[in-house]
Amino acid sequence: MENQVGDQPVLNYIQRLVAEEHRLHHQGKLPHTDRKRLAQVQVELDQCWDLLRQRRALRDVGLDPEDAQVRPPQIVENYEQ
Repeated sequence: MENQVGDQPVLNYIQRLVAEEHRLHHQGKLPHTDRKRLAQVQVELDQCWDLLRQRRALRDVGLDPEDAQVRPPQIVENYEQ
């Protein structure tokens, strides 16, 4: 699937979050603040992937991908797998 130019900022942010997630995971036992940050990173990743899927779906049906919006954690965290 071809990446569209407008998706690149989202993809770049995803890469930064993944790098931070990996760094935190590789630290071993995490202090409370780092565990809290890891949970926040995981939620932000879910939101970013959701936004990217929305953008691609809108583009696929001929609509403006800029109409996609970041959904709140309560929505993206409760999706069924």
